[in-house]
Amino acid sequence: MSRLIVGLEYAVVVALWALSVVILVHSFVQFVQHKSSFTDLTIQAIDGVLVVIIVLDIAYTVLGQLRSAVMPVRPFLYIGILAGVRDVLSASAHLSFGGPTSGVDFNHTLISLGVGIGVVAVLVLSLYVLDRSGHRDP
Repeated sequence: MSRLIVGLEYAVVVALWALSVVILVHSFVQFVQHKSSFTDLTIQAIDGVLVVIIVLDIAYTVLGQLRSAVMPVRPFLYIGILAGVRDVLSASAHLSFGGPTSGVDFNHTLISLGVGIGVVAVLVLSLYVLDRSGHRDP
């Protein structure tokens, strides 16, 4: 049974790597072939690359868990911080380069920006508390 679980975990890692390749290739193809404005394409490309980084971080964390048989906390905090920063960058790019926006769209973007900043702040604070507690991941 344990071999089956380890096999499934390795399958998850391989699937995450494959997904990363697909996302990266798709982002590149969209950047090169589409006729949208350069700023929209750049925002989408950066967003795609950040998603790839997040997915690869998850794959690396799962692989690390397979090697040590312990689920570390810090990598998940780092992944969460990276995902929050991605949301903040995406919302701020939308505000900066998105052109004129309606009142509702502007409010939704500001809410998204605030939530992203809040998530990053809470996760950084969690990382700080974890460090101050003396807890060390194996």
